[in-house]
Amino acid sequence: MSNIFNIYCDESCHLEHDHIPVMVLGAVWCPLAKVQEITARIRQIKADHGIAPHMEIKWIKVSKGKLDFYRDLVDYFMDSADLHFRALVVRDKSKLDHPAHDQTHDQWYYKMYFNMLKVILDPEAQYRIYVDIKDTRGREKIQKLHEVLCNNIYDFSRLVIERVQLVRSHEVEILGMADLLMGAVAYTNRNLAGNMGKEQLIARIKDRTHYSLTRTTLLREGKFNLFFWDATEKQE
Repeated sequence: MSNIFNIYCDESCHLEHDHIPVMVLGAVWCPLAKVQEITARIRQIKADHGIAPHMEIKWIKVSKGKLDFYRDLVDYFMDSADLHFRALVVRDKSKLDHPAHDQTHDQWYYKMYFNMLKVILDPEAQYRIYVDIKDTRGREKIQKLHEVLCNNIYDFSRLVIERVQLVRSHEVEILGMADLLMGAVAYTNRNLAGNMGKEQLIARIKDRTHYSLTRTTLLREGKFNLFFWDATEKQE
């Protein structure tokens, strides 16, 4: 079990014609053996702040009134040796030229998902990937995602990537952590402003990570890893 990891994935502004240039794919991962301990700690942080245990952790809910709660979540993430985050940021989807690269938006989307995850995956370990349900095509999409991920690392027997499974974010505490961190990255790179609670939480993340959230980190950054992808790059 010590060599099995859970990866919790979320996405923001991934649709082709949503008129939002920035897309972010994000993931939080941890050892399977630590999932129960991490979940219990997140629920304790909720209890410490008088937050109902069933309340979903989401970036959209961050406010000045709940800033202390979300700040404690960020601090817990940063202080835990078992929790890790990576995000892939596409700066401007409007610059994509799918016909020129003989691909559909869906095909490009799966390539980006692989680019986001490939730094996390170790061929000597096993992974269980959980993806937040977004739309009615969810089951079809994760089946294709599993196929693409396995093919890209020659894992045809699915010994490395054991499963890719849809989950509901309100039922999985750690997925909420992925939504929170990914939301902070998306908010920063979309140049949004006006929510003091969110801006103060972003300042906390910048202070704890020592990153601007607007530039690619070192490839081997193991705690808070960011990769910025531009449409002018070779799309494969």
